[in-house]
Amino acid sequence: MRQLSRPGADLLRGLRRPAPPRPERCAFCGTGLPAGHRHLADTGERALACACTACALLFQQPGAGGGRYRAVPDRVLTDPVNGLDDAAWAALRIPVTTAFLLRGADSARPVLCYPSPAGATEAELEPAVWRTVFGRSRLAAALEPDVEALLLRRTRDRIQCLLVPVDLCYELVGRMRLRWQGFDGGAEAHAELDAFFAALEARARPLPKEAPA
Repeated sequence: MRQLSRPGADLLRGLRRPAPPRPERCAFCGTGLPAGHRHLADTGERALACACTACALLFQQPGAGGGRYRAVPDRVLTDPVNGLDDAAWAALRIPVTTAFLLRGADSARPVLCYPSPAGATEAELEPAVWRTVFGRSRLAAALEPDVEALLLRRTRDRIQCLLVPVDLCYELVGRMRLRWQGFDGGAEAHAELDAFFAALEARARPLPKEAPA
């Protein structure tokens, strides 16, 4: 077998080497973005757009961009007083242990999403179920439509409920899709889930007493 010359071998190794990831840029001004950059919710397309700090601050102004884009907040809140019980979980009919709920400003029906090997699986939640489960929830009352979500997780001893930025929910979906193995996700996905929620709980703050009830 004929061996490649040194230049030819170097070229072949270069072709086999994966290309470096393209740097992320602001969707509005084209500025390069660091890790942990802000996001804007495109309410018309139900999508997220990467944004630099300056553009994110611009779209925080009322009416900016015709109201189509909304800056995603960075708060993570819990309500130590009002939690979810087994009856509430049963009413939601969530087929997995982790899910998040979204509300759109222009939609009467909340959307229930949960991670899967194919990405985020979505189902509309009946408004009556939302009222039954979250009608007296201070976290649900504080939820900002389109840009925040209620993130739920059921473990052996409790049901966690946090108000989180919507981009964190889709980050979780991506992590689960990357790690998922077998029917229930496998050990790596479960470990990733544990680490994700541990970081969220360390970051979370109790809901202020003056929050709407």
